[in-house]
Amino acid sequence: MTTPMSRQDLEFLLYEWLDVEALTSRDRFSAHSRDTFDAVLELSADLAMKCFAPANKIGDANEPYIGDDGKVVLPDEVVAGLTEYRKAGLISASFDEELGGMQLPTVIRQASAVWFQAANAAMSSYNFLTVGNANLLAEYATPEQLDTWVRPLVEGRFSGTMCLSEPQAGSSLADITTKAEPAGDGTYRITGTKMWISAGDHELTENIVHLVLAKIPGGGPGVKGISLFIVPKYLADGTRNDVALVGLNHKMGNRATTNTLLNFGDGTFPADSAPGAVGFLVGEEHRGLSYMFHMMNEARIGVGFLATALGYAGYRASLDYAKVRTQGRPVDQKDPATKPVAIIEHADVRRMLLAQKSYVEGALAFGLYCSTLVDEAATTEDADERARLNLLLEVLTPIAKSWPSQWCLEANSLAIQVLGGYGYTREFDVEQYYRDNRLNPIHEGAHGIHGIDLLGRKVIMQGGAGLAALAETIGATITRARGVDAASGYADTLQSAVDRLVKVTAHIWSAGDPKLSLANATIYLETTGHIVLAWIWLEQLLAADGREGDFYDGKRAAAQYFFRYELPKTGPQLDLLTALDSTTLDVEPAWF
Repeated sequence: MTTPMSRQDLEFLLYEWLDVEALTSRDRFSAHSRDTFDAVLELSADLAMKCFAPANKIGDANEPYIGDDGKVVLPDEVVAGLTEYRKAGLISASFDEELGGMQLPTVIRQASAVWFQAANAAMSSYNFLTVGNANLLAEYATPEQLDTWVRPLVEGRFSGTMCLSEPQAGSSLADITTKAEPAGDGTYRITGTKMWISAGDHELTENIVHLVLAKIPGGGPGVKGISLFIVPKYLADGTRNDVALVGLNHKMGNRATTNTLLNFGDGTFPADSAPGAVGFLVGEEHRGLSYMFHMMNEARIGVGFLATALGYAGYRASLDYAKVRTQGRPVDQKDPATKPVAIIEHADVRRMLLAQKSYVEGALAFGLYCSTLVDEAATTEDADERARLNLLLEVLTPIAKSWPSQWCLEANSLAIQVLGGYGYTREFDVEQYYRDNRLNPIHEGAHGIHGIDLLGRKVIMQGGAGLAALAETIGATITRARGVDAASGYADTLQSAVDRLVKVTAHIWSAGDPKLSLANATIYLETTGHIVLAWIWLEQLLAADGREGDFYDGKRAAAQYFFRYELPKTGPQLDLLTALDSTTLDVEPAWF
């Protein structure tokens, strides 16, 4: 059975390109070596293929449902696979040793997680949310909260969620209505409804720790009045908290991940004489959204990895198919008596495979690069370098979420096309990969939200320092590439694209009208994303320089494809952005 991820590609990216082994020279990771990194990745690949992959189609065909006792029921295979994951202790991978963690680099944790995401995206989300939840609390919780909630999360006994959206608010968090009333004993009583809560209810763990955004009366308007609370399904003494499952949402994909509508404090499970669910404040009042961004930014990169993993799995499946499926003859072969050839012999099929390869291998490299920024920023002793790395990561985060969500979904679409009619059937995996991946352009903020974030905040932050940091970082790669024969031509092409992006960005904001400047923010996001991915492919090309073999030749071919077929798409987009086109502003709702 072909694995949905490539071990050789992961090893190339981690060790031949990013040199993650060098992280072991830093105090935080000094107990580790390549041997421990490899052991974790080997365990991950083994568990993913034995415990997650076999349950993928089972979980898709048998959605969670609410049993007669009001509890969520999941297929036995899903429960068993997640149990094995928790027994392996992989949730603890990157947490501090004092919290019971392995203290591995984030980049190794992500490389581990991508195996599970590729093998079974829906199952992987339970662990993904738990890790993000615990990471936030590890940063902001009190010592008592660490002992009560975080240690069991790291151990895998508890699981976690993030409760932001509401039926009427969606991504507009300024409009949430969930309330938190001080109870007089240091706790709060939470009342309100949260929608689209992944992993919001199940029986997989002893407890579920919900991180809930709510407004305390008297707080400022909009997001300034939001606070963050720990609201567990069960209180520390085992009492059921007033968190009620109202219903399950039935999704196009990711069906084995329970997705819920939750009521907090509606009286279904009254915790004591006071109405409302018991909540514990995280940090200070009215700073909840700033705390939640710790988990949200991690989740955004995680969603990019999820999209990448699904695109990668589809690419690998369609590649296998293209090598064995025979159909048609070469265009220069007119004799109908000759045998049909494998479809990979046809140029257009190779085009579709190259496109997929350039998207998914580029996205995987990009995600791992962003993960190394997290590790380097957390462990450098140079304050200026830490600030630079964090600034660069801020600029790249909306791209790390959105670019894979768009283009690895396109890879899934191409995988279906490679399989033809078979690809559109449930008997083959690629149609499920597409359905599972279609959530990710919406997940953790739609493209439009991240376009506005990138253009409206990130590239202009600190007087334009964000974009300058990105251009400078890409420029360093270009300088290296100019000294390599196989890469020098690409270097000049990329430099032209970067220079134009910088000029167009300044021009966009010269309009003096934010509505006009941001009208095509999604186009700006797509353009910048393609330029960034061209940079990532140039980096891979440099890492492969001088190395021989089919794997490295494949890297060179994918880089060539991206520069010749994909990067040129940014030209017309930059033209549109330069024109400050107002079509979307000028059209009237009545005209539709």
